[in-house]
Amino acid sequence: MNKNIKVAVVGATGAVGEVLLSILADSGLRCQQVVALASRKSEGSEVDFGRQQVSVRCLDDFDFSETDYALFSAGGAISETYAPKAVAAGCTVIDNTSAFRLQVDVPLIIPEVNGDLLKEFKRPGIIANPNCSTIQMLVALAPIHQHFEIERVNVATYQAVSGAGRKAQEELARQAVQKLSFQEIESTQFDQQMIFNVLPQIDVLEDNGYSREEMKMHRETQKIFASDSISVNATAVRVPVFFGHAEAIHLETRKPFELNTVEKLLRRADGVEYLPNLDGGQHPTPAVHAAGADSVFVGRLRRDHSHPRGLNMWVVADNVRKGAALNAIQIMQKLDELHCQE
Repeated sequence: MNKNIKVAVVGATGAVGEVLLSILADSGLRCQQVVALASRKSEGSEVDFGRQQVSVRCLDDFDFSETDYALFSAGGAISETYAPKAVAAGCTVIDNTSAFRLQVDVPLIIPEVNGDLLKEFKRPGIIANPNCSTIQMLVALAPIHQHFEIERVNVATYQAVSGAGRKAQEELARQAVQKLSFQEIESTQFDQQMIFNVLPQIDVLEDNGYSREEMKMHRETQKIFASDSISVNATAVRVPVFFGHAEAIHLETRKPFELNTVEKLLRRADGVEYLPNLDGGQHPTPAVHAAGADSVFVGRLRRDHSHPRGLNMWVVADNVRKGAALNAIQIMQKLDELHCQE
């Protein structure tokens, strides 16, 4: 990777922004400059950048012509306002919100799945980071789709509260104390009590009765796999876990498959750590395996006894890391490597 690049992190004081800075500092990427940007109320505060701290600058006043890449993770409205300004100033934007994901002229990228599209990308411009649940699902499904053509996916997600932001994490911690202290549970970030509970709706409902989170997985899968024929039937559930999304996936392929062939594909797949079927404590879980890790973990692989071309699997990953920050940085690395080859 080019050692002279300059990177801006927009939303540096948020949960994903913190992880972006952490990965940039710890991964050995030698950037010439990393700038932390946030709202005016955070201006002058400090955020961790490895073993040092950097002062937060105000997004409103920032000149993006000073940077090569801007990693946006501050909400869709902020991206819609500032990402085009950054591009106009000559900066390439990698956006972690839903603002641009389904725009025809904006690549929606998971490097392990469709990173080759970056060869055609013209800088400066905007590249979209997919939804966290979509990323981990498609990293696991891509090698299967490539060989056997997935026709349909049924998925139930069990999503950590970190996906709803820092205040949601703080509320879960507070509710745990309240519950164990026999106090009244206070809920402001969630519609109902989150601690010792599961909530079967994430984001608002659309007209068809599915939540926006569920429909993101369907629409983004079709765009990333470049196939309008794939259907994703999702049920997105929030669970009282701090970090790490889990997914119970049932898929149906067009072509027949052998289970041992699928296992071989998963063992070789980039970004996947396959844990073969073992009892009890060997199954991948969000807290033990996924939290803080870069890989997408796959386990509980088994043929569907009710469908001749059906397959079941269990997939977990760190939603803030691979589901957001790491994927964005991998996009930046790959794009810069391609640029250096030109």
